[in-house]
Amino acid sequence: MSNAIASPDSDIVRPGARIGFGARIDHHRGLIIAIGALIAMLIAWIALSATPVGLYDVGSLISSVTTLALVAIGQTIVVLSGGFDLSASAVLSLANVLAVRFVHGSPVEQWAGVALVVAIGGGVGLINGALIAWFRLQSIVVTLATMFMVQGLTLLIQNKPGGSVGDRFAGFVTADLIPDKLPMSAGILIAALLVWAFIRRTRFGVGLYAIGSEPDSAYANGTPVTRYRIMTYVLAGMFYALAGLYVSAQTGSADPLVGRPLLLSMFTAVVLGGTWLGGGRGGCVGTVFAAMTLMVTVNILLVLNVSAFFTTIAEAVILILAVLGSSIGKQSAAHECARHALHWFKAWRTGTRAQNGAGARRVAFEVADFKPVANTELTGRWLTDWIERNREWVKYIVPAYLLFFGVIAATGFVYGPAVLASANFYSSLLTLTLFLAILGLGQGAVILTGGLDLSVPWLITLSGVLLTGLTHGVNDAALWAVPAVLAAGLLVGLFNGIGVVVLGLPPIVVTLAANGLLQGITLIYCNGSPQGWAPPAISNFTNEHAGPLSLAAWSVPLVLIVALLLLHRTAFGRRVYAVGNSPVAAKLSGVRVGATLVAVYCLSALCSAIVGLLLAGFSSQAFLGMGDPYLLPSIAVVVVGGALITGGRGHYLGVFGGALLLTALGTLLAGTTVPPAVRDIINGLVVLAAVITLRDRKG
Repeated sequence: MSNAIASPDSDIVRPGARIGFGARIDHHRGLIIAIGALIAMLIAWIALSATPVGLYDVGSLISSVTTLALVAIGQTIVVLSGGFDLSASAVLSLANVLAVRFVHGSPVEQWAGVALVVAIGGGVGLINGALIAWFRLQSIVVTLATMFMVQGLTLLIQNKPGGSVGDRFAGFVTADLIPDKLPMSAGILIAALLVWAFIRRTRFGVGLYAIGSEPDSAYANGTPVTRYRIMTYVLAGMFYALAGLYVSAQTGSADPLVGRPLLLSMFTAVVLGGTWLGGGRGGCVGTVFAAMTLMVTVNILLVLNVSAFFTTIAEAVILILAVLGSSIGKQSAAHECARHALHWFKAWRTGTRAQNGAGARRVAFEVADFKPVANTELTGRWLTDWIERNREWVKYIVPAYLLFFGVIAATGFVYGPAVLASANFYSSLLTLTLFLAILGLGQGAVILTGGLDLSVPWLITLSGVLLTGLTHGVNDAALWAVPAVLAAGLLVGLFNGIGVVVLGLPPIVVTLAANGLLQGITLIYCNGSPQGWAPPAISNFTNEHAGPLSLAAWSVPLVLIVALLLLHRTAFGRRVYAVGNSPVAAKLSGVRVGATLVAVYCLSALCSAIVGLLLAGFSSQAFLGMGDPYLLPSIAVVVVGGALITGGRGHYLGVFGGALLLTALGTLLAGTTVPPAVRDIINGLVVLAAVITLRDRKG
């Protein structure tokens, strides 16, 4: 057995080998960049500030950045292991809400409550880690599902801001470490970094880097990969809980949605701090400096009297630039930039996908542990012949429809047989199914190639806001406004596709950044308050009836036919499956992989824009956050329909069945006293159950 191990914050180094000055610089390159960026932003802040920046201002900066720094430390630990944790913000919110319930009483009881909340955060991490390690599931989809489940649980516990925490705990956290000079938050960050310094020097810490660098080699060298993966998410969950407790102490109360805005910020801090997406290199010290840089950037925007709506745009731009910067290797910057420029040009010319280091290698598709099932297409013959030829597909498609009919039967049992005999029930069911069916087409195409589109929520919102803002309820204006909105959606898809193909960035990074950009653009456009009404023509399409059903309900079969033809009877559909099964084999077969991926993201964005238009018409107006409830369902309908989350396997008939199932389930719950938050929990459970049950067990 080899004694070589992965050295923290570096590539694998031969034991006993001397590290030269240049190698040492590269060894700490991420940390140096993070510190340099912070110094540059501090200089700009001091130069632009109308009043002198003193110790009080620095202390306020540290206090305001501690929440982001703590949650980003947890995320850094996960990313170092080669994973992603989208549930971080939800765990923070859960801890924030639990604090006002458990951190009360005597000093001992208050600190016992703190320990309990931290343990609960670790428990959520334990669930994440166990699902990912034991079932070998993709970390993105597991933590996305648990994010919605935890957020739903948080809203069940407390659905609005309020409550209070114990005075002793709050007083300790908000006190000064050095009177009138340094707040206690500085001590908290120092303690967190000392804990990290201890961890990285333990066997677990070394194993963490080894797993992130080369998990197969780590396993071959005796590293308990499964146990360490679980420990990684447990430790991260504890840091998220600490961040939630800190917010409770600072504000003196709880907000069930307090963590939602931090998702983009924490990933930006992780990458800007020098941690590679894909794992194996980086550290938490750089993350803390990067978090401070982001907070100083916000202060500079305030000094310049720039609207706070630009914050998410700045974070998204910094995230993309940081990921691009982290892809530069050990060669000189000029040589590397020239090499990447030539690489990107070749990607466009040959139709391949550019690759940027370890992050693109693992995080973009995360298919190392999976062997996709080959696709079989529709034959166009009789039903029995089709079933015989597509026996494998039918096995994955049928469960969604069986569950759908089971939910329909349960609806009849709960509300009475008269409901099932009502045309209004089916009209409403099909109208709501239309939204998910369209989203399932776009998101499904992306998933079939091995990607994921997280820009869906705010693209839906922006589309609805643009429609109402441009038309103000006038049909004539819709003649040019609708094409303009759809064109804007295609531009977003082009942005995502170029980021994935030309820049070689992981899909989750590109689409998460795009979602942040769209949020900022939407807020700037409507100044935080959407105006206008949807054109009557679109409202009539989604609400008015033509016979027993609405026009939207009548259009569902048309959407089904178009989607089936597009994905299963065209050259584009064949290319999508080819790329999802093996991009390399697809390229060798003459498939223009890059062009196919760009087209897939454009299709997803176009579908999101269409749903934004329809939702605005359905409610007659647009509102902020109208797309948020559709992120998880857009993925759920695909995986529940039998698609493999890592790409290459899936059929739109299954996606459509998933749309029917989730809509019927939502309809069943809507008429009961079950709180809306329960739907997120159920959707998350459905996704996890489907991913576990339908995963590819080969390999």
